[in-house]
Amino acid sequence: MVLTRAGLRFAGRLWPCAIGRGGVRADKREGDGATPVGVHRIVGCLYRPDRLARPVDWAVPIRPGDLWSDDAGHEDYNLMVRAPYPHSHEHLRRADPLYDLVLLTDWNWPYAERGRGSAIFLHQWRAPGYPTAGCVAFARADLRAIAGLIGYDTRLIVPEALAGNARGAGPGPESRARPAGPAHVRPYSAAMPSVNCRRARRA
Repeated sequence: MVLTRAGLRFAGRLWPCAIGRGGVRADKREGDGATPVGVHRIVGCLYRPDRLARPVDWAVPIRPGDLWSDDAGHEDYNLMVRAPYPHSHEHLRRADPLYDLVLLTDWNWPYAERGRGSAIFLHQWRAPGYPTAGCVAFARADLRAIAGLIGYDTRLIVPEALAGNARGAGPGPESRARPAGPAHVRPYSAAMPSVNCRRARRA
C-alpha cells in the first residue's frame, strides 16, 4: 500500500484517506501531528467486539482499560498498556467509532526512540478528509475492506516525496488523558501470524 496525494493505492484501487494535520514529515516527532515517511509493517489489528464482528482471524479485541502510552519519558512509550496508568496515554476503547477497527504499524516500535512519535495507526476517519494526529484514516467500509486484504508482507509506504504535504488543519481525533493511580502495564502481544509483537521489557 502506497500513500499518494490522491489517496492510498492498494490492491488495484485508490482508497480515499486522511493523514496527519502536520502533513508528511521525514523528521517525525511526538505531538507534531505528522504522518511519518517510511516503509511501515502492519504488525497487528485491534477491534471493538461490542461493535463489530472480528474483522480478520488475527484481530485482537480492545478491552475496557486498554490504553496506548504516548509518554516519551516512560519505558512503555509507544506500547499498549492497561489502566490505571498515570502517564500520558490515549484510550483505545473510545466513545466515538474512530478506533472500532485499528491496524497497527511498526513506526518507532517495538524499541521506541523517545520523542520520535507514537500510535501511528490506520483507523476510521472522523469525516472525509478530516486530519488526524499522524495516523492514516479511512471511511469505515473501506477500512474493513483493507483489513481483509492485508497479508503478511503488506507494508504501508509513505514516500519522502510527500513530505510537507498537508490535508486540512485542526485537532486530530486521538484523545489524551492522564488518570491517576498506580501503573499496571501490559505490553501489546499477538496479532499477525508468525509476527512476534512483544517487546522485551527494559530492566
